[in-house]
Amino acid sequence: MTCQDHRGGGGKLEDEIVRLILSKKFRKYAANDALISQIKQAIHLGVTNHEPINFTFLGGAYKLWRLGEAPEADWGELFALMYYSEWLKPICGIYKPGVWFDWFADDTILERLNNISRVDTSTYIKSYQVIMDFLKPYQPKNLRMTMTTVGSRFKTEHIFWQSVERNLANVVASGLPVLTDSQKVMIELNVKPTNEQLKDPKWREKNDQLHNAYSTTKAEIGYYKGQPNKIAVFPNPLPDGMKIAVGTTKNSIAKFWMGVGVLKPKGENFEMTILSPNQLAKTNFDFEPTSIKGLTGKNFTSIRVIK
Repeated sequence: MTCQDHRGGGGKLEDEIVRLILSKKFRKYAANDALISQIKQAIHLGVTNHEPINFTFLGGAYKLWRLGEAPEADWGELFALMYYSEWLKPICGIYKPGVWFDWFADDTILERLNNISRVDTSTYIKSYQVIMDFLKPYQPKNLRMTMTTVGSRFKTEHIFWQSVERNLANVVASGLPVLTDSQKVMIELNVKPTNEQLKDPKWREKNDQLHNAYSTTKAEIGYYKGQPNKIAVFPNPLPDGMKIAVGTTKNSIAKFWMGVGVLKPKGENFEMTILSPNQLAKTNFDFEPTSIKGLTGKNFTSIRVIK
């Protein structure tokens, strides 16, 4: 199928874009009927309006504080963006307006939710931009990758925190949640607890309340939620079932901001993968020195290679 400047009805072009998006070569989990219907609607709107197909990726603008790579992005971010570029490249080849892949990233909330400093968040965002800039010459001209932070969607930070506090009051009024063991483990993994928090046996539950309040604030601005032209993307399935779960590399579903990019021997070659902290703890590595023009920062002077 050749590239088209398609205005009006979609037909075969729209069907082909749907097929490429849902390709099992990239998609790690099944898509339900509601998600498929929403994807078709977004594609139809894009094609009808001659606009890029809009994918909105969700995640946090930070490198997990437990990792030595923090606070900067590392090979994990590079490998994931290479993987997403390969996923979206065929769409760019048949649809002239191309694709807009936008990471809608949590930023302002991190200082309070995970106890990550603003300096570290800013450092991460800048290092992520370096990777996007590095990849640009190797991507289709009509593939646009961006990061849009949640904080940037508010006129002032004061307005942001007003919304969070209002929603938190509603959450707190409903009482403390009963967390599962897996929810507690995830909170303990993400949050760098203060001494004051550790004195409170219910700090995990209170952190969950803040997270839920923030999720409501994030949804209220309507940046992606409820927008029929936007297709939401995440590495793993989420409870609402309305995100395409494509993993982060061909063989990984680990969130790249909470993991590390490594090379895994495969025959005489290597394959790119991303390992979670738990996987890293169980794996033996060598660190091989690296130097690639355009990739700056402490995490690109060497790479972990699985023994």
